[in-house]
Amino acid sequence: MAQLTCKNLVLGYDNNPLIKDLSFEVNAGDYLAIVGENGSGKTTLMKTVLGLIKPISGEISFGDGLNRNEIGYLPQQTVVQRDFPASVWEVVLSGCLTHLGKRPFYGKEEKALAKQNIEKMRLSGFENRSYRELSGGQQQRVMLTRALCATRKILLLDEPVSGLDPKVTAEMYETIEALNAEGTTIIMISHDISAALKYASHILHIGKEIYFGAKSDYVQSDNFKGLTGGTENV
Repeated sequence: MAQLTCKNLVLGYDNNPLIKDLSFEVNAGDYLAIVGENGSGKTTLMKTVLGLIKPISGEISFGDGLNRNEIGYLPQQTVVQRDFPASVWEVVLSGCLTHLGKRPFYGKEEKALAKQNIEKMRLSGFENRSYRELSGGQQQRVMLTRALCATRKILLLDEPVSGLDPKVTAEMYETIEALNAEGTTIIMISHDISAALKYASHILHIGKEIYFGAKSDYVQSDNFKGLTGGTENV
């Protein structure tokens, strides 16, 4: 069942289109990799799905009982965010904000969820550590744990391995793959075509021409050939 459907989207800023006539849908359990050249509008699309930017035209709808505020989001981190003065527990628990409704404080349910996800993501023992003192890989794992607290269905990840060393990058991809295998829908922006082809079930290529479909068909497309020169070893 489609959790996210985008029809005839035109996206951009100040009515200046960056992406035109974009249509695709994401079903429960899919792993969609969004690829394309820098500046093509990948992050703009993700922010539009999240409701942070309004589309110029077109329609975005949600199904399978999904509400927009139930989407887990892992954005690209800025230098300021990496220096955020909070404990790991506080950062992870903040992912439960959308569960509070009109309540001013976190309850037992939110704290139990945060604890459960900390254990799931192998961060037990880090709760009282300062977020700003963690390594880049540890910070990304904390932010992914925070995103999990916001959702039981779908995660949006914007370049989740950016700036990480190869070992930590491989671990992060394996973690995301495991979450997908457990039933979490993944939508991931990536500049790493080889990783996209390895892990994703579907590809959305944004550029002068738009491709959306199975990754097995993507490698035969002009979009893929134009981006990589036609080789999967990229």
